[in-house]
Amino acid sequence: MNKNELINAIAEESGLVKADAGRALDATISVVTEALKSGGSVSLIGFGTFSVKRREARTGRNPQTGETINIAAANVPGFKAGKGLKDAVN
Repeated sequence: MNKNELINAIAEESGLVKADAGRALDATISVVTEALKSGGSVSLIGFGTFSVKRREARTGRNPQTGETINIAAANVPGFKAGKGLKDAVN
């Protein structure tokens, strides 16, 4: 499902017009992004938790040349599915 299909599904499920559903989705994505940028997390009970995880620096290999390279430490977004989502999928 892509973003347009998700907007259509939200509009159909909620009874909103597509423009309002699109704005609601954009606002949700923006709020989650800002929360993660500030180092916080977003928990949606029954769905899951978005959080920021720290990936430490490490060494790797360039697959084309075999040369060893250094990969810098980074913060990466993470998602852990909640029980309700896990149960719905299984």
